[in-house]
Amino acid sequence: MKKPWIRELRDWCVTLGIAITAALLIQNYAFAQTEVKNISMQKTLVDGQRLIEDKLSYHFESPHRGDIVIIDGPESDRRLIKRVIGLPGDVIDFTTDGHVLVNDNVLLEPYVKGLSFSNGMQVPFTVPAKSVFVMGDNRENSQDSRMLGPIAISSLEGRAVFRLWPLSKFGQLD
Repeated sequence: MKKPWIRELRDWCVTLGIAITAALLIQNYAFAQTEVKNISMQKTLVDGQRLIEDKLSYHFESPHRGDIVIIDGPESDRRLIKRVIGLPGDVIDFTTDGHVLVNDNVLLEPYVKGLSFSNGMQVPFTVPAKSVFVMGDNRENSQDSRMLGPIAISSLEGRAVFRLWPLSKFGQLD
């Protein structure tokens, strides 16, 4: 007959193992915490803020214009956080006074810091299939689709949905 403390220890080890495995699976495939490490999304996001990233959504639905996405693909050697501006088939252009045109309509962007210009990109630009056009909210200090080109949807690691830190900014992202 096994001693009760050995059975208790075994039960605790199994439970702890299951909990750790579940936590790792959720972290890798469902939701993750990420940190903002640049200034390209100011005034929406600033360096050092911590976010919750939804890694599941884009397996079931397509990105939407305005989504804040985490990019981890061959387009850049760094993970990037940017905003989706153009969807597959959209035509992107820029006005002479620093606004973005999507399909000949001025994009209303109250979150933007600075003016938006093509920065040498050939415009008008049509977003290819299975790709998105992304830009940082800090338009004058952002490495985005104007330099990198379109971003493959398969390079979108996830969507930033919630700000954890700092506590004064705690809440859902717009």
